[in-house]
Amino acid sequence: MSKQNPQLDAQGNLKHFLTTEGLSRNLLTDILDQAEGFLGVAQQAVKKVPLCRGKVIANLFFETSTRTRTTFELAAKRLSADVLNLNISTSATAKGETLLDTLRNLEAMHVDMFVVRHATSGAAHFIAAHADPHVSVINAGDGRHAHPTQAMLDMFTIRRHKQDFSRLRVAIVGDIMHSRVARSQILALKTLGVPEVRVIAPSTLMPNGIEEAFGVHAYHDLREGVRDVDVIIMLRIQRERMNSSLLPSEHEYFRLFGLTEERLSTAQPDAIVMHPGPINRGVEMDSQVADGPRSVILEQVSNGIAVRMAVMSMCIGTQNLKSQPQGDVDG
Repeated sequence: MSKQNPQLDAQGNLKHFLTTEGLSRNLLTDILDQAEGFLGVAQQAVKKVPLCRGKVIANLFFETSTRTRTTFELAAKRLSADVLNLNISTSATAKGETLLDTLRNLEAMHVDMFVVRHATSGAAHFIAAHADPHVSVINAGDGRHAHPTQAMLDMFTIRRHKQDFSRLRVAIVGDIMHSRVARSQILALKTLGVPEVRVIAPSTLMPNGIEEAFGVHAYHDLREGVRDVDVIIMLRIQRERMNSSLLPSEHEYFRLFGLTEERLSTAQPDAIVMHPGPINRGVEMDSQVADGPRSVILEQVSNGIAVRMAVMSMCIGTQNLKSQPQGDVDG
């Protein structure tokens, strides 16, 4: 493992994908470029490529998420890997097994990659630090910390519509304080050269000091926040926030921060609207926007498979380089 970044091997190749933080623009661009090549796989008669044939990939979900798990499973199968789906929240840990116990038992099954989703921040880093050297770990979301593949599929979707990151204004709207997606998006956008990133939220859902910490512009007014932007990313509002003192009600949130066609009119005419899903219609946005011509939400779902294929294949490729005997050459 690289001392500079635990996600990289000694040669700077991607071994784990735990966060967008600390990765270079070249590496993030490489992920996007690789994903571009995988987009066409879905159009083939046989929707598979052999890059991970013989590899075992385990979806290790301590936190339920049907959509994310399904896209990782489909990505792995399209790479010809063997896939294990493990809903740990209802199995081992419920019986008192520790995270390390679970890890060791799965390693005994000769798993090559773990895709980890956990409610605790840092869980994926912990597993990567304690896994066998030949094992790769991909973070599918950990607590409030990071969701790097979601961020990269969003970057991929943006690039396909806008091409040049260096000319964009991007607004992220919603629960900035608790969102691992927002944190990963901000870091990726800044690394890829977006000059202006705006975050828009009620004061109760906006972290103190975010402007200085992340180099973003904070707004508490949606209309002003999306004025002249090229990309609007709406975040999902967790229902439990509505039952706390952070937000008065869904109706009140939508009245002030829900995206409507009228509010969208202040953005650039060709602005795109994004959402990580699932959408709470009538809370984060109305159906006219969600289903409208500027929405690219369904594209994000399709793009997510290609991006996850890219990340998996890059990490497996690093494993394959390590397993080659000294002196081996291609061809």
